[in-house]
Amino acid sequence: MFNVTKKSMQWGEETLTLETGKVARQADGSVIATLGETSVMANVTFAKEQKPGQDFFPLTVHYQEKYYAAGKIPGGFFKREARPTEKETLTARLIDRPCRPLFVPGFKNEVLVMCTVLSHDLVNDPDIVAMIAASAALTISGVPFMGPIGGCRVGFVDGEYVLNPTVEDMHQLRLNPEQRLDLVVAGTKDAVMMVESEAYELTEAEMLGAVTFAHEQIQPVIDLIIALAEDAAKEPFDFTPPNYADLYAAVKAAGEDQMRAAFAITNKLERQAAVAAAVEAIKATLSDEQLEDANLGSAIKKLESNVLRGDVVKNGRRIDGRALDQVRPIVCETGLLPRTHGSALFTRGETQGLVVTTLGTGDDEQFIDALHGNFKSNFLLHYNFPPYSVGEVGRVGSPGRREIGHGKLAWRALQAVLPAPTDFPYTIRVVSEITESNGSSSMASVCGGSLSMMDAGVPLKAPVAGVAMGLVLEDDGSYAVLTDILGDEDHLGDMDFKVAGTSDGITSLQMDIKVAGITPEIMEKALAQAKEGRMHILGEMSKALTEAAEFSVHAPRIETMQIPTDKIREVIGSGGKVIREIVETSGAKVDINDDGVIKIASADGEAIQKAYDMIYSIVAEPEEGKVYKGKVVKIVDFGAFVNFFGKRDGLVHVSQIENRRLNHPSDVLKEGQEVWVKLLGFDDRGKVRLSMKVVDQETGEEMKKEEKTEEEAE
Repeated sequence: MFNVTKKSMQWGEETLTLETGKVARQADGSVIATLGETSVMANVTFAKEQKPGQDFFPLTVHYQEKYYAAGKIPGGFFKREARPTEKETLTARLIDRPCRPLFVPGFKNEVLVMCTVLSHDLVNDPDIVAMIAASAALTISGVPFMGPIGGCRVGFVDGEYVLNPTVEDMHQLRLNPEQRLDLVVAGTKDAVMMVESEAYELTEAEMLGAVTFAHEQIQPVIDLIIALAEDAAKEPFDFTPPNYADLYAAVKAAGEDQMRAAFAITNKLERQAAVAAAVEAIKATLSDEQLEDANLGSAIKKLESNVLRGDVVKNGRRIDGRALDQVRPIVCETGLLPRTHGSALFTRGETQGLVVTTLGTGDDEQFIDALHGNFKSNFLLHYNFPPYSVGEVGRVGSPGRREIGHGKLAWRALQAVLPAPTDFPYTIRVVSEITESNGSSSMASVCGGSLSMMDAGVPLKAPVAGVAMGLVLEDDGSYAVLTDILGDEDHLGDMDFKVAGTSDGITSLQMDIKVAGITPEIMEKALAQAKEGRMHILGEMSKALTEAAEFSVHAPRIETMQIPTDKIREVIGSGGKVIREIVETSGAKVDINDDGVIKIASADGEAIQKAYDMIYSIVAEPEEGKVYKGKVVKIVDFGAFVNFFGKRDGLVHVSQIENRRLNHPSDVLKEGQEVWVKLLGFDDRGKVRLSMKVVDQETGEEMKKEEKTEEEAE
């Protein structure tokens, strides 16, 4: 019934297995990839005909984590997997980015790739397994895909690269000083196609070494996919790339000069208008048959690309007149918004980000329900890209994949320099509002985020800047690396290479290639040129913050205290009664961790001190021989019980009330009366023994021994 094909190999510490032929047999390609005990099923289907008028390649990649894979039931009311999580969205992008450029040019049939996590051993991250499964499914599906690709994750510990570190090793790297890198690389047999990383001030040489190491480690994976395809691949889909050479010649003849003049305009909006006018002029010269040709859009885009790229490589001239390694003019401002905790406006050419920092308490931490477990995050970065930022109209809704991806890139770049939670016990939320965009708004978010946090008084280890690099690679091997690319240079170029870091090293690297990879030589040049650009931007940023910013008066103050873990229950109280009373009485927020660390937050210093004193009175132990002020809570025949230390009561025996014989304690005391007492000690049963007669009840000072002796003699 089943025609199963299975291939396995030893890869690092685990066995990698690819299997097809048993499950999802109606899909064009279906592969279950297993690494250790983590399994992901990838299914590929594609339309056999192109939709009429389709002028782009409609590839859709979905990655789904099923909670049953880790033996969990989803949280929430409906107990069902709902909208994609951030991890699912980012992983879908991770798979899409290296695969998309490898489809045969001109292929515009709809393609759907669905990756489903079936089993997770909590050791091997399923994102890498999903990428390998998707590559294998595409390779055997018959779709015109020029793969396969392989992918892996690389760590960096004690100067050594680590292949596919565990989920635990990669979890919250900021709290793990030994692990300095989380790098994902995807590539073909010959070239690297995609890089995504979170790093902790690695040098350019260390980053390049990590990418090279990863490319070497994916070679056996690619060989395994090829071996599977040799036994299980379907017949290649009959597709011949369209030949529109005649149409392109007509388009070029009709509008090359006007298009070249349009791209010579420096201002983005004026240039876009001139390019649109050139396109209309071209269409006006074409025949009805040529206008109806489905390849007209491709021919016009090819003309735009050749005009832009030719000048860059041959003449070193960019469309805005800059040199290849020149960064656009930068203006940095901080403290713009009066009521926010920190704000910055970062403007680089026609790209601008208004970035705002808000400081919160432990209650504001984000609770993340992940496949490998639940955890909290105290650093949030949200990126917004409204239509007006590029002069357009459009629907405004929840964040899309692009917004989530750009926000995560900026998050990775900045979290490497955050202070330890024990040193700065705040939840930090950074929001980047992109108000103008013409190239690399994610890097503007990095620069603006760094300035905004410093304006809020966050003690960053060092400021972080980012820059986007581009590449124009010609067929003859000649190339040009561009610093601080424009939107058009990104759209019509061959590489988007974003590098962020401090003056000491790289904190994040993201690379996407639109051609069949780049050489180590090109990557080395791009990294070196990016460092120059980064240092220049850091210099411009330093002008905006010449001195340490004051902590905003509108931000909460947080004090921390450590209590013994066996006292946590006493502070919380039955059903939370005690902690609620502390919060209501003091007016401060109180957050207690399982390790006994208590965070007390309020904009009012007196409220913090009051809550601190209340907690201290609960957890601290009274000291023998010390004088305390207390309140009489109960009078009995043999003495009075006094509440003298938090919730602690003690007995003042009738003989210890005054230096004379009393008929009854009520002769001199009444309930609710405030008195001074000295802690004499504890009896054999641990009961507290207090004395009033050795303390001056007016001043609260302990009386001298001589005075007591004289009084006792009387």
